[in-house]
Amino acid sequence: MRTRLLTGLLLMIAVATPALARGTCAPRDVVLERLSAKFGETRQSIGLGPNNQMVEVFASRDTGTWTITVTRPSGLTCLVASGQAFETLAEALPKPEKDA
Repeated sequence: MRTRLLTGLLLMIAVATPALARGTCAPRDVVLERLSAKFGETRQSIGLGPNNQMVEVFASRDTGTWTITVTRPSGLTCLVASGQAFETLAEALPKPEKDA
């Protein structure tokens, strides 16, 4: 599961470059305030991507909205993806392989 999540996040980072061209980026504090005030979203997870870019998932458990952002070391935060029907899962870890 963790590998799939990291793979998905890395794919989202690859999409971040076109996001820069579309102008969906702003200073980090502005983006976080907007996600909180307009959608009630809070940070649910965080990871480090290529080039020291921070990848975060924000979501609202009340409304079900979610947003994935990528923040550059400069502090510029870009919206990568967003949607609805966010759910938190607590799945069991897979059993280790014999050679693991």
